[in-house]
Amino acid sequence: MNGARRVIVLGSRNPGKSREVRAALAGLPVELRGLDEHPGVEMPEETGETFAENARLKATVLAAQLGTWVLADDSGLCVDALGGRPGVCSARYAGPHTTDAEKVARLLAELRDVAEPERTARFVCALALASPEGVLLEVEGVCEGRIAVEPRGANGFGYDPAFFYPDFGATFAEVPLEKKTRVSHRGRAIRALAQQLPGLLAKQEQANGQEVLRGH
Repeated sequence: MNGARRVIVLGSRNPGKSREVRAALAGLPVELRGLDEHPGVEMPEETGETFAENARLKATVLAAQLGTWVLADDSGLCVDALGGRPGVCSARYAGPHTTDAEKVARLLAELRDVAEPERTARFVCALALASPEGVLLEVEGVCEGRIAVEPRGANGFGYDPAFFYPDFGATFAEVPLEKKTRVSHRGRAIRALAQQLPGLLAKQEQANGQEVLRGH
């Protein structure tokens, strides 16, 4: 991009998500900014029935408001023994304005009588990148694991203390961020995005160059 860096606003006020996205996209010719630079922005209500629908909704609405590219995600935990819950309601699972610890506590209470082999679950992350004109890219990442009997670890955020990843022999909250990101749902989604982003940026630069030529 001839040294230019594409400004992308991260459509989330979750500091944990922002840290993971910034770490995964380091080295690409983009300048990531947070929503804290736009205190007046209105977050759209998450009315989608899937993670992809909610990510797309947030990205397109925020991009239209801000007049710039926005990368939004929707992610959550799907537990087989709970019929896929909490799913798209993961952030509100224990009610509005509850802490991560309260969400984990409710989850573990609901699974109290579920045997370990039946505690299978997966984290899902959908990412959508949009410009004010519409969606540019959409990707998704999935990570399979189990729900632990009790929370373990102090790293991470959300349901990480309850998500046991068999290959690690530990929960996501018991490993460093770098190690978690190598296998996590968000890490996989961001890597998929990062593979496609350079091509998209090159196309955008080419289109901008053609616009300049036409202007002359």
